[in-house]
Amino acid sequence: MTTEDPTFEERPWGTFFVLDDEAHHKVKRITVMPGQRLSYQRHTKRSEHWFVISGEATVTLDGSTVLLHSGNYVDIPQGVAHRLENRESAPLVIIEVQHGEYFGEDDIIRLSDDYGRTDA
Repeated sequence: MTTEDPTFEERPWGTFFVLDDEAHHKVKRITVMPGQRLSYQRHTKRSEHWFVISGEATVTLDGSTVLLHSGNYVDIPQGVAHRLENRESAPLVIIEVQHGEYFGEDDIIRLSDDYGRTDA
């Protein structure tokens, strides 16, 4: 995958484009719709870096919550429980850089989920 051939996927909370997918990293453009949030999850084979492009992100890391605005970022170490949420009235857009050995959707361990997709 390259930036010339992005992959688009819809989820209950919004959408994402895969911008780059290589052996040791994957880059996504994630849009979270107003009032929506991703599952509270962790990964065993990758870490993530989230950079806020627009909107305000409510980020939960191992039970602690932080607000991020445009231009802010957060690093999510491998194995740490995390969640991305949009409590605002406009879409939230972030760039997510995944780094590690594997980036498949089956490396998501959902601890809780608003859409009934829990694994724990």
